[in-house]
Amino acid sequence: MWSHHATSMTLVLYDGDDTPVAELPMTRDGDVWEVTTDELHPGRRYAIRADGPTGGAHRFDPERDSLDPYARHIVNVGTDADPKWLSTVVAYEPFDWGGSRHPATPLRDSVVYEAHVRGLTKLAPFVPEHLRGTYAGLASDEMIGYLKRLGVTAVELLPVHAFASERHLRVQGLANYWGYNTLGFFAPHPDYATEAARAAGPEAIAREFKGMVRLLHEAGIEVFLDVGYNHTADEGDDARPVLFRGIDNASYYRHDASGRLLDVTGCGNSVDTSLPVVQQLVLDSLRYWHHEFGVDGFRFDLAVTLGRDAHHSYSAHHPLLTAIAEDPELRTAKIIAEPWDVGIGGWQTGHFPLGWSEWNDEYRDRVRRFWVESFAHARVTGQHREGVGKLATAMAGSSNRFSDVRGPLASVNFVTAHDGFTLRDLVSYNVKHNLLNGELGRDGTNENHSYNFGYEGWTDDDRIRVIRRQSVRNLMGTLLLSSGVPMIVAGDEFARTQHGNNSPYNQDNETGWLDWATFEFQQANYHHMQRLLEIRRDHPVLRPVRYNHTNEPERDATSIQWFDALGGDMSDWEWNSPATRSVQYLATTLGPGVANGVTASAAEAEDASDEDALAESPPEIDRLLVMVHGVEDPAPFRLPRLEGIAYYRLLWDSAVEHVAEIDSDAMSLAVPGQTLRVTGPSMRVYEVVAADDDGAAPAEPW
Repeated sequence: MWSHHATSMTLVLYDGDDTPVAELPMTRDGDVWEVTTDELHPGRRYAIRADGPTGGAHRFDPERDSLDPYARHIVNVGTDADPKWLSTVVAYEPFDWGGSRHPATPLRDSVVYEAHVRGLTKLAPFVPEHLRGTYAGLASDEMIGYLKRLGVTAVELLPVHAFASERHLRVQGLANYWGYNTLGFFAPHPDYATEAARAAGPEAIAREFKGMVRLLHEAGIEVFLDVGYNHTADEGDDARPVLFRGIDNASYYRHDASGRLLDVTGCGNSVDTSLPVVQQLVLDSLRYWHHEFGVDGFRFDLAVTLGRDAHHSYSAHHPLLTAIAEDPELRTAKIIAEPWDVGIGGWQTGHFPLGWSEWNDEYRDRVRRFWVESFAHARVTGQHREGVGKLATAMAGSSNRFSDVRGPLASVNFVTAHDGFTLRDLVSYNVKHNLLNGELGRDGTNENHSYNFGYEGWTDDDRIRVIRRQSVRNLMGTLLLSSGVPMIVAGDEFARTQHGNNSPYNQDNETGWLDWATFEFQQANYHHMQRLLEIRRDHPVLRPVRYNHTNEPERDATSIQWFDALGGDMSDWEWNSPATRSVQYLATTLGPGVANGVTASAAEAEDASDEDALAESPPEIDRLLVMVHGVEDPAPFRLPRLEGIAYYRLLWDSAVEHVAEIDSDAMSLAVPGQTLRVTGPSMRVYEVVAADDDGAAPAEPW
């Protein structure tokens, strides 16, 4: 156990309940304390007690137990209202992975599905009842089949490190549902295991987690973990020691000049990652989950806190951020930052080092403003607030935010996340409705960029419901047609609601759980999401690796030609004029090519790309035409006249309620220069069909 300021340290052994049976003094070697005993056998519960100074930033108390930060299992031997946490020795067991491997999905092909282990299946009637709300339930045949049919490539799980509920929640009889209050960075949260696994012990819990990962891998689905190394369950200065506070509060946490905790996380404390031993703990934890549990990637909660130096300032060159990206043992892991915290200089979107991707909140806000908030302004004033320029930049990969060397894959695009409105609520509520959270409405952001389109919450007004559904489809379409890595929140594919609660962090109930009893319009929404994911998968032009600042098509990069609604060039003034909210663009790329029957994407996945063979393979040109019509009035759109294009085939239209209407539309083919009547607000996607070498149109598909 590392502690710089402790003057003595003791290992306390417990029997099967909360009774200590032995206290073994630990010896010091530098700043490392240790003891060896045969009594640390599998199943043994134990704790650490440390003595030392108590003034200033110090909080030593030799009568208080602290957890082992490296514990593989953590158990509560107290009550829910008054917990007492102990570490538990876990037997090492080899696990039969059955030949399964990391799917190694190329980042360009990834579609992330953010989900809560319990909330995803707790109400799922298609999952066996005894598995609902568990690791095994997520990996059930029924759930995996659903994810495969939808078309996502990775599930990103809200925290599964062992966690506790905060004091103020326990007093109210509530619980921490999201899990951002970590007790141990090496222990799976036991409450997400099945009753049978919990009864069998920590080894069975670990087996269930690994079994979940194995089954998802066999289905080709990666597993990402949302990890919170920025703070712990020690909470604020006056809280009872749980983890680092009792071991060396002055070292492990950040403090101000007076010795009080410096809180840049909003959770009471901030882990001091300028300390090398803390950096080592984070790396050890990541390697453990990657290798022992097969985890494919990590999303770092409040990652700016991890990049703060000894003076509490953020640096993209922080040794921990660099080490995570460059660690050879994490070479195949996806690394994603939430690029902000609540401290000074806390907003750092676009400023993480090479090897990191980032949640792009600027993308989120631009999309919401264009498709939702601007309509509230237009209904009141008669005109929209902004033009199409910022949306266009976001859809093209946010090159204003990320450098060329990092490229569009540095941007994890999202419109919604666990924290905030669902897609359906974004177009159904003007303000948050969080009173059930017990914080008098203080929790949750007020900057939602939402609009209810005429009535707050549920309504039977068909006019309002139609434009709400259409707006949701526009948001989905924008997300899945944009360059970058898209992230979908579980349930948004069928337009779930949280009834206006934009921060249900303590709602371990029907508010936080997914309701799978869907209406017809929700099923229609699902099919639109499914179609958009098919289009994204089938067209590499939507998945560029690099920015292309030219008009010439390149491999792994997308060139974009912009046109106004009538097929003419966009003037400079039109980009940011609120009067211009209709645009169309032709996106072109040279496809991945084929070398010896292996596509470039497949070669990347195998890390065995034959660059010479790929360079000699004939390029496959992939082109799509995307229309954006950002007003409610119908308008004419004239398809661009460009050399080499025979006709345009409609793939998707947000203006229709059902995907089947697109496939059955006799007018789904159009020729260059043709004028179409487009209703709004809406989006369309056309596949570009090239003319034959002699300039003639290929045979019509009908």
